[in-house]
Amino acid sequence: MPKNKTHKGTAKRFRVTGGGKLKRERAGRRHILEKKSSKKTRSLEGTTDVAPTDVPRVKRLLGI
Repeated sequence: MPKNKTHKGTAKRFRVTGGGKLKRERAGRRHILEKKSSKKTRSLEGTTDVAPTDVPRVKRLLGI
């Protein structure tokens, strides 16, 4: 059986932690920031966990 290829677009967007959890960046922080409040843009900083329902799909795309 051949090896599964990693989906490179997914590999650039998600990181696997040491414990095996998946982390992602929050959306909405790239452009059109003038109309968003400072509170909103600060809340979009950093990373967050991938939703539990999406974890199997992302893991399959990453080849985990």
